[in-house]
Amino acid sequence: MAANTLRKRKIAVLGSRSVGKSSLIIQFIENHFVEAYYPTIESTFSKGVAYRGVEYDCDIIDTAGQDEYSILNSKHAIGIHGYVLVYSVTSRRSFDMIKIVYDKIVDFCGKNDIPCVIVGAKTDLQASRQVAPNEGEELAKLNKAAWVETSAKNNVNSSLCRLITGKVFELCLAEIEKRSPSSKTDQPEASRCLIM
Repeated sequence: MAANTLRKRKIAVLGSRSVGKSSLIIQFIENHFVEAYYPTIESTFSKGVAYRGVEYDCDIIDTAGQDEYSILNSKHAIGIHGYVLVYSVTSRRSFDMIKIVYDKIVDFCGKNDIPCVIVGAKTDLQASRQVAPNEGEELAKLNKAAWVETSAKNNVNSSLCRLITGKVFELCLAEIEKRSPSSKTDQPEASRCLIM
């Protein structure tokens, strides 16, 4: 496909520390699960994604974990097309952080409706579950976001796992496209500023 027909999209993956953001991304990009945990500084991965017959060149930004004290960096709002907000189903605290992170993004973007997917990760750890599926669904409805639960670990190297982790990013593209009329350019809307 010609480079000029590729649509460029930037997706930021945010959430508390050690909820599985990097594992989710690596499973999607490289089709394998990483057992060891190394705190992420910040990395950007690129992958071509076909969604509804359109080719997208996606830059997926794997951010360092957020907590209630870390300030969400403005670079996670400027130039970003969509967001994947990840919590662990085994951590009530990480789930509670999703609303805080979402509100910070809304403040930075100056919009009440952002393209977003809320993801409950680590569903392979059912015995340690602290967040019920209906709670995740309810939070997503409240924020007009898509929602899905997944496990980057289950079904390692199987096509099912790639479908599940891939669905996260397809849902994000769907949320982005839902909010961008076809007449718009492929760049995120710039903030309007009037200097007098």
